[in-house]
Amino acid sequence: MRLKLAFKEVQEIEERDDGALDLLKKRLVAVTVVVLFFFVVIILRLWFLQITNGVEYEKRAYGNRVRIRQLAPPRGHILDRFGREIVTNRPSFNVALLQEDSHDLSDVLERLAPILNMEVSELWEKVREASGTPRYLPILLKEDIDWKTLAYLENHNHEFSGIRTEVQPVRVYRYNDLAANVIGYLGSISKQELAEADSGVYSGGDIVGKRGLERLRESDLRGEKGHSYTEVDSKGFEQQMLKAEEPLPGREIRLTLDVDLQQIAESYMDAGEKSGAVVAMEVNTGRVLAAVSAPTIHIQDFIGGISSTKWKELLDNPKHPLINKVAQATYPPGSTYKMVTALAGLAKGVIDEDTVFYCPGRYSFGNRTYRCWKHSGHGPVDLEKAISQSCDVYFYQVAQRVGVDSLAEYAQKLGLGKPTGIEMEYEKAGLTPTKKWKLKNRKAKWQEGETLSVGIGQGFNITSPLQICLMTATIANGGKVYRPQLVEQVVDPEGNIVESFKPEITSELTGVDHYLEAIRKGMEEVVQGKRGTARSVAIDGLRIAGKTGTAQVVKLAQYKHLKEEDIPYKYRDHAWFTCFAPADNPEIAVTVLVEHGLHGGSGAGPIAKAVLKQYFSGRLNQIVQ
Repeated sequence: MRLKLAFKEVQEIEERDDGALDLLKKRLVAVTVVVLFFFVVIILRLWFLQITNGVEYEKRAYGNRVRIRQLAPPRGHILDRFGREIVTNRPSFNVALLQEDSHDLSDVLERLAPILNMEVSELWEKVREASGTPRYLPILLKEDIDWKTLAYLENHNHEFSGIRTEVQPVRVYRYNDLAANVIGYLGSISKQELAEADSGVYSGGDIVGKRGLERLRESDLRGEKGHSYTEVDSKGFEQQMLKAEEPLPGREIRLTLDVDLQQIAESYMDAGEKSGAVVAMEVNTGRVLAAVSAPTIHIQDFIGGISSTKWKELLDNPKHPLINKVAQATYPPGSTYKMVTALAGLAKGVIDEDTVFYCPGRYSFGNRTYRCWKHSGHGPVDLEKAISQSCDVYFYQVAQRVGVDSLAEYAQKLGLGKPTGIEMEYEKAGLTPTKKWKLKNRKAKWQEGETLSVGIGQGFNITSPLQICLMTATIANGGKVYRPQLVEQVVDPEGNIVESFKPEITSELTGVDHYLEAIRKGMEEVVQGKRGTARSVAIDGLRIAGKTGTAQVVKLAQYKHLKEEDIPYKYRDHAWFTCFAPADNPEIAVTVLVEHGLHGGSGAGPIAKAVLKQYFSGRLNQIVQ
């Protein structure tokens, strides 16, 4: 019996042990599965961190230890045609904030403000303006600090977490505001510009060209950024410089402009606080030797960003200094257009150089009387006399016989009514009206009386000073229309010429040599003749051919009997003078437009005379008269 009981107990123990063993096995399998699962997860995570994204995390780890700075390259210099420096560079020290390294921004800005001589609110405003940008990008707090401030910040850099000084080359203008509207100015890259720019080239805070050649030649002038690698501690403070990659300077640009001619023209425009433009051009190449727009912008105002007050003053200025009046402003051409009317008349065969019209001081057409500027009249007038004395009645009759469409045809052949192709932004095309143009744009038929106004450069006619200079150069050189050029050479930092000026003829008048010669004779009499309208422009030893012009701004009867000096400035006529010299072997064309200057001979002529004197200085006695 005992044996039976003992056997039964042993059997029960074995059954319990088998059950426990099975449970243990199940638990072991479960644990194994869990361990394997977590092991697989760890392996996959390690694969993701070290293989798939290993390079990226290596860069981040390196960035936590090494601070990489971009080094701004010096922009390329801008020189005149003789190699004289117009724009160069100097180092500017700026204060920037790196948010990811700043541990107590409020305290840092509170202590930094008096050092920078700024209000705390100004600093916070700059931080808020940069909201949304990555924290590793620097925020510019103040530009061009003085040496005392720089020395203090460098000696106390450990007290201002996240604050660092950076070197940024800034422009130096050797001749102050010389050719400012042509060269343009710089500014911080905007969010829109940054979004459209190459991310491998530009980043937030970069300085880029905003206007003029600084913008148009940005790719040449900007250079290539360098980099510095600095070891930092856990708080972001720099410990030591590891290495540096020097930036590559921008390319040097040599312009066709002549500093001496530009200066003399600007001084004459500034002396009388005149508004308008002066253009000088080589007649046989298209090189632009002077391009003056007055009044000019003060380019120093744009360094470091122009203030809102000064910007508003520029916008509100009635003389519009922000407009480059060489190519962006258009005016009625006045009597300078009479060369177009003369050429159209000769080419169409309605006149020759011996055709005579009688000028009694007026011309009746339809039910209207058209006046000549000389109320007593010029008497019998041929082509040479008509040009030299600017007889309106003569050109009324030529225009009437030729028609407005033929006037437009020859105006465009001489370079009017379309962009010249010069390297200037927002160039205006001007307008040479036709019957079709009026029907399309004014929804009205052309009136024949309007042709008479167009024939003397009034009516719907508008043109830029650059176009008038191009027309003058084309007449002088025998009919070749050159594309006006501003850039002579582009040279890389190694001294290699990347781009070089080549004259470019865009069109050419053929079969009109005899007609152009007749027009040139009349233009010569304008200056050299006893009754020419620009006798005061004559220079001893130099034969000059030119044409004066008075462009009516608005015809107001209430000012008819007033003295010219008593007419309100904004209602006075514009003054034109355009010329070339020497008359028998032309080299240079000069065009001057003085807004509200009244008369071409007295208002614009002296400026052209000064430019010619400068250009021919030292050679006047050698020129054959």
